[in-house]
Amino acid sequence: MAGDITTIARPYAEAAFARARESEQVDAWGEALATLSAIAADPRMAEQIGNPNLPRGRLRDAILEIADDGVPSEVRNLVSLLAANNRLSTLPEIARLFEALRIRHQGVRRVQVLSTFELGEDARRDLAAALEKRLGAEVEMTVETDPSLIGGVQIRAGDLVIDGSVRGKLHKLATELQF
Repeated sequence: MAGDITTIARPYAEAAFARARESEQVDAWGEALATLSAIAADPRMAEQIGNPNLPRGRLRDAILEIADDGVPSEVRNLVSLLAANNRLSTLPEIARLFEALRIRHQGVRRVQVLSTFELGEDARRDLAAALEKRLGAEVEMTVETDPSLIGGVQIRAGDLVIDGSVRGKLHKLATELQF
């Protein structure tokens, strides 16, 4: 199901990002989409959005009224389009994809590092430098500890996964030996 909503939201997010870049209002669009995402993700609003008996125009008006005047007119048009196509529930995913496009456009990659032990500042700096060289972009890195890795690190940057953990190597060995 999550893949389905991403498939639906991606064209909207890409079009919104293209328009935001064209009008040089990427930050304004990003802020407005984040606000609209929070509104649409609220459990009470999500319930109303999922209610097929409520008129879509009324939902659109309610969302825009809650968002207040901080939403640019073109973003309001997007909300109207989503309402007309019964796609208001995709707002959080559109906002997430828009933010990912913004970060990619700025040349920053978000990287999650799982390590068996806490990494010191020198190790973090060295790892960040190596990842920036490998990915060809500035790296925004979050580091978490996970003792279940047994040893080593696991790195995730979008679809790229580098598993240098002992657990990963054991799993690979078990797969090769058909255990």
